[in-house]
Amino acid sequence: MKKLLLLFSLSLLTSYGVFAQTDFELDTSQSMLMTGKGPGQDATINPFEGEDCYAVVKNTGKREFYIRVQKEGKIIEELTILKKEVKKVKLLKGYELYLDPNRDGKAKARVSYEKIEE
Repeated sequence: MKKLLLLFSLSLLTSYGVFAQTDFELDTSQSMLMTGKGPGQDATINPFEGEDCYAVVKNTGKREFYIRVQKEGKIIEELTILKKEVKKVKLLKGYELYLDPNRDGKAKARVSYEKIEE
């Protein structure tokens, strides 16, 4: 019985690590890399890593914030996301997605990814 309980507990812990964090809260001075550097360095797990996809960013907070798409340190696109707004951003292979909070307060966001259907 103890072995069964231990096995069940281990399976729960293992499956917990598979789920990507999708909700984020950023302080005023905190910029966060969502994806683009690779496993262990990204804040989210992009299931389409290594291929073109869409990042879907929703503002779940009370203040606007900014998103930045970069490649090799060069800014490709900068967008403002208003309160409760959702933006779909094309991330090509090698692109990095950053969230930048508003200087007036904390930013809250939800990030997910979608495959590009051609």
